[in-house]
Amino acid sequence: MYVPDLFAETDTTLLFALLREFPLGMLVTHTSGGLDANHVPFLLDEDRGAAGTLVAHVARANPLWQEAVDGDEVLVVFRGAQGYISPNWYPSKQETHRHVPTWNYEVVHVHGCVRIIDDEKYVRGVVARLTREHESRLPEPWRMSDAPADYLAEQLAHIVGIEIDITRIEGKLKLSQNRTPSDFEGTVRGVEGSGNVALAAAMRRVNERSRGG
Repeated sequence: MYVPDLFAETDTTLLFALLREFPLGMLVTHTSGGLDANHVPFLLDEDRGAAGTLVAHVARANPLWQEAVDGDEVLVVFRGAQGYISPNWYPSKQETHRHVPTWNYEVVHVHGCVRIIDDEKYVRGVVARLTREHESRLPEPWRMSDAPADYLAEQLAHIVGIEIDITRIEGKLKLSQNRTPSDFEGTVRGVEGSGNVALAAAMRRVNERSRGG
């Protein structure tokens, strides 16, 4: 990934927080048919392995788990807040007109080695963790025990577990850090006015960090 120094993010704590906030990753593998991409919600276990471990499951009908070999190198791409930036939002545009549109975004690339785990007890545990993680935010959380035992067992038989031992992580936060203070503020107001609250908040966060706030 091309990462200019100004947009590079190396703080693992911050990158892991992004993974938790935006857990749907694009898992890229190299198969006999060429490159393949699958979109999978991941759990992050940062205390396992030298640099952390990603945990997930895929459908048994998905050829990924049969084509991948334990130890294969893979890439998982996570995208955070993102959106279009209009040059009309820069106050200096009215003076020079020397601006063009761009795109702001947060992205994390996780490199690692995949492991396939075809085990009912394991996938049951993965589903339980995913359920607790996401249902805990709801007023009436769904529990695995809400489903009939035979139905749940049937559904679990249709999935296969995967783990990815993280070997390297890259972060890129392109959030108008290269703009003057007035153009930056104009951009944030423009983003907020367009309704992209998440991107505006991400921009303010990176600006506060750069100022030591």
